[in-house]
Amino acid sequence: MNIFISGGCKNGKSYHAQELARDMSREKSLPLYYLATMIPADDEDRARIKRHLSERDGWGFETIEQGRNICYALDGTTSSGEKVSAQGVFLLDSVTALLSNEMFLPDGTVDETAGERLAAELSAFASRTGNTVFVSDYIYSDARVFDAYTENYRKSLALIDRTLAAVCDQVIEVAYGFKYLYK
Repeated sequence: MNIFISGGCKNGKSYHAQELARDMSREKSLPLYYLATMIPADDEDRARIKRHLSERDGWGFETIEQGRNICYALDGTTSSGEKVSAQGVFLLDSVTALLSNEMFLPDGTVDETAGERLAAELSAFASRTGNTVFVSDYIYSDARVFDAYTENYRKSLALIDRTLAAVCDQVIEVAYGFKYLYK
């Protein structure tokens, strides 16, 4: 089962996603993978990654660091050197960070087509695995108009989120710790 989870910052999305992925893994006796998409840029990012690692400790996740080119994760190895099985259960956290990595490149250029490409890649990833929990951030409630790069990012994330909502078996919103099932 593929599941799409969206919600605001620090609303419990990641923890709920971890529970769902762990339960799917146990139920189906499949390997459990955590797709870490954040590429740390500063001490705050590194602290967040450290916190997420400690929160997952003991859950049985094998971590796959994949900040770009997400489908390559299915042909690689985990951080402990284990070969990845596409038949496992995957927790991809987060779509938001993955898009940022794909759109805003290390050399300072911006790939304005990253959203369309990533929507197709994530759809293919869901199809290939069949057991992925995707976590994304809801960033659409601000009525403010941003610069062109930020607006393109927001529109690209919306495209990806709509694509994932269409291909996933369940769509969940987490808001203030409450979970709303839409599909």
